[in-house]
Amino acid sequence: MKPLQGVRIVSVEQFGAAPYGTMLLADLGAEVIKIENAAIGGDPARKTGPYLLGTNDSEYYQAFNINKKSVAIDLRSAEGKAALNKLIRTADALVNNLRGDLPAKMGLDYKTLADVNPKLVCVHVSAYGRDNERAAWPGYDYLMQAESGLMHLTGEPDGPPSRLGAPSIIDQTTGLTAAVGLLSAVIQARSTGRGCDVDTCLLDVALHQLGYVATWYLNEGLASMRQPRSAHYSVAPVQTFPTSDGWVFIMCMTDKFWGELIAAIGRTDLASDPRFATQSLRQANRGALMGIIDGELKQQSTALWLDRLNGVLPIAPVLDLAQALDSPFLQTTEMIHTISHPAKPDLRVLSNPIKINGERLAQTPCSAYGADTNAYVGEMRAPEREGSR
Repeated sequence: MKPLQGVRIVSVEQFGAAPYGTMLLADLGAEVIKIENAAIGGDPARKTGPYLLGTNDSEYYQAFNINKKSVAIDLRSAEGKAALNKLIRTADALVNNLRGDLPAKMGLDYKTLADVNPKLVCVHVSAYGRDNERAAWPGYDYLMQAESGLMHLTGEPDGPPSRLGAPSIIDQTTGLTAAVGLLSAVIQARSTGRGCDVDTCLLDVALHQLGYVATWYLNEGLASMRQPRSAHYSVAPVQTFPTSDGWVFIMCMTDKFWGELIAAIGRTDLASDPRFATQSLRQANRGALMGIIDGELKQQSTALWLDRLNGVLPIAPVLDLAQALDSPFLQTTEMIHTISHPAKPDLRVLSNPIKINGERLAQTPCSAYGADTNAYVGEMRAPEREGSR
């Protein structure tokens, strides 16, 4: 039994942020009923290429929607609103990732829906929040990386600001944040009998990822800058290093690991070098230290250094995407597996990163567009298209 079996979530969602969070909950056993806009043929992610799965589905779409049901409703119509109310009468939560000004206008907030289901938790995922002058602004992941300072901190010091390498990391961390808020509020609602509104937004989550560099600036006025070769802000040697045929990332976060590194590269003399006697001195003299370690590591291959240092100190190869996903280790951990899609019976996907009792969570493709509408809300009339009257 999956731990969230018996939890019903209705989600008015599209693209990435909310769908990523609800997908994780669906993997864990929640019944996630995805509301797709019948007026436009569903979530636009279904048509996002280049790799389509039939006429109204795509690999992009499935990456955010595994294990969900699809109900096609036009929420602008009286019939659509009635269908939504029917669904939320027995739901634990209603999720949306609309523009911040729309949930209240569309009646998707707790104030509007409490009479329909007083235990309902209404989760709102927006770009900038619902209670400020930007509520009506649209927004996307990369904009938040730009405005939060994350782009300014990413890349080489002499290069331009860069987005984080993952395609939609702020969307996905916002989805995770929304999922935590949802589960917390559902626990409360089941105890008290009263639901609530839960809000998170892309910009707030992006700012929260600044972590300790934000705390340093807010309290000490220290404005952290881009570091060479992805180095740590305060500990050295913690960064990428070249080998004879590639790159490795080494993390000497403690004096113990520093000792292991200099022994492995045959430079125990560095232990008595006053420039590197403490963590703070190694950081202060990082440029000189980089040159010494570079010179030693460049003499041998990545494979040799990994063989010598794996399990001794924290080290990893810097892999390209193909090397990362084709790694034999992922076969051992079952982090990639195959599910059967009607248009692609051998669709390979990433497993949910959570295990229950040591087992990976079962996954199936999201239903075809609108396939579950009749089962959940009955037969719906086709929405009138603009200009069809």
